Amino acid sequence: MSVMNVIGNIIWIVFGGFAIAIEYFVAGIAMCLTIIGIPFGFQVFKLGALSLLPFGHRSVIVEENRGCFSFLMNVLWFFIGGIWIALTHFGLGLLFCVTIIGIPFGLQHFKLMTVALSPFGREIVVID
Repeated sequence: MSVMNVIGNIIWIVFGGFAIAIEYFVAGIAMCLTIIGIPFGFQVFKLGALSLLPFGHRSVIVEENRGCFSFLMNVLWFFIGGIWIALTHFGLGLLFCVTIIGIPFGLQHFKLMTVALSPFGREIVVID
């Protein structure tokens, strides 16, 4: 991980990234309390991990996991809460992109928005 990614992640954590990650982790634990919510809880943990350290990481679509189950779960996820999470990240991304200094952080919110819309069938990878 480069020095710029480390600096970006530190600034991200200080200015709200830690709070967003905690919210995701608490929501993931709450979803995992029911058997039906466990698959959704795991996806929320994925969002939480990416929202904790977004610089130097990205989400990739895994072709082996693209099937009927992923599609169905993404549709359910979209209506259960994915659209609201994505709209929140979209609004925060627009808010950060108002200033030149905030553009990198706004772009990270846009990245989180795409994962929030369809988390099933994706993996988080480290960018070299």
